[in-house]
Amino acid sequence: MKSAFASLSIIFESPEPLPSGVASLAGDRFKSRREPTEARLEAKHFIDYRYKMDFADVALFRSIVTAGSLSAAAREMGTTPMLVSRRLAALEAELGARLFHRTTRSLSLTPEGEAFLPHAAALIAARDSAFESVSSAGSGLSGVLKVTAPNVIGHAVIVPVVAKLIADNPALRVNLVLSDDRVDIASVGLDVAIRVAPMKPSDMIATRLADNPYILCASPAYIARFGEPATLGDLVSHPCIKLHAMETWPFVRGGELEQIRIAGPLSASTVDAVRAACLAGVGVAMMTYWDVYEQIERGELKRIVLADAAPVELGIWAVFLTRAQMPVRVRAFIDALRKRLLAGTLP
Repeated sequence: MKSAFASLSIIFESPEPLPSGVASLAGDRFKSRREPTEARLEAKHFIDYRYKMDFADVALFRSIVTAGSLSAAAREMGTTPMLVSRRLAALEAELGARLFHRTTRSLSLTPEGEAFLPHAAALIAARDSAFESVSSAGSGLSGVLKVTAPNVIGHAVIVPVVAKLIADNPALRVNLVLSDDRVDIASVGLDVAIRVAPMKPSDMIATRLADNPYILCASPAYIARFGEPATLGDLVSHPCIKLHAMETWPFVRGGELEQIRIAGPLSASTVDAVRAACLAGVGVAMMTYWDVYEQIERGELKRIVLADAAPVELGIWAVFLTRAQMPVRVRAFIDALRKRLLAGTLP
């Protein structure tokens, strides 16, 4: 702690004198070890720092980005557009940079605003973490946990996990955004994104929570009528249900990746629709394990294993902006989700 204070006294040096009352109080802090003049100088360095950035203004900046306009941000915060504009101007003056291109009809981030956005999220997270670190250990989790996840895994896994957290922590609030589109967590002010991906994203910090392999499956009624494919060659002759986002199905054969083009009577934009069609016996589907694990356990769908190839392995990742100063509620959510996923049994 002593070395941290010493570095702050250098970084935050200011030529302005302290008010006499503050100087007296600060001097008392140091006079037991140093002469009054030296103690007052160190106190001045420690207290009167150069940057006086207001966390409320940083949070306001992120709210404007999320809302899309000054007036929308003002409505969300219960204030006036004029006050929002003034606080934004104060933040821009503090930073020495313009954060938005503003006209009467549009609002967009400047390059400086784009650069500041992830730092704003990190500053707010650091503030939340600091407050949580000194709160009573028995008070439980608090604040707002903001999470995004794909629809199916969100309904099947995330909702039960956060429901348990809320039950155990009455002061906790959860904002859950379920979408099969990739959500930019920095621009919309989210804490963490749960994503299904074959590898660690390079633009964010991420931790792998569990395996989530692609699997082939079909309903017992379909298999009774058409049989099940035994090889990749067989698969392409079966009617397959296509997800719009997957132009091809990825397999590994002989250690090499192969992208297989499939065809069938139905394609759909969501995993929910593909699963429903598979349950109805329309054809063979490729989905991840956690999309269909309940239906497989109940016997409503059957997993199909090919003799000469295996679908590509995926993982479930928790993605966030920074690992440092992560709020306690985010760590608790990630730990609870990992525990739930690892409790599942892969077929």
